[in-house]
Amino acid sequence: FKNPDGRKAWQLIDAAGCRGLVVGDAQVSEMHCNFLINRGRASAADIEALGEEVRRRVRETSGVELHWEIKRIGVA
Repeated sequence: FKNPDGRKAWQLIDAAGCRGLVVGDAQVSEMHCNFLINRGRASAADIEALGEEVRRRVRETSGVELHWEIKRIGVA
């Protein structure tokens, strides 16, 4: 995710309790929590759902809206 002005996305993600969060076979990295990783069989829908859950949790805990850094093409 893009870093919001004056903030670090990874810190917001970590503070929201998302480090290691799993959806399907996609996971928020334990090492670098601003990375979403494929544990082997994650679908595009898994990655999308995980990212949106991270965004929701960050918004609820900090009031900050994270924005995707990647450009999504098509429908998951």
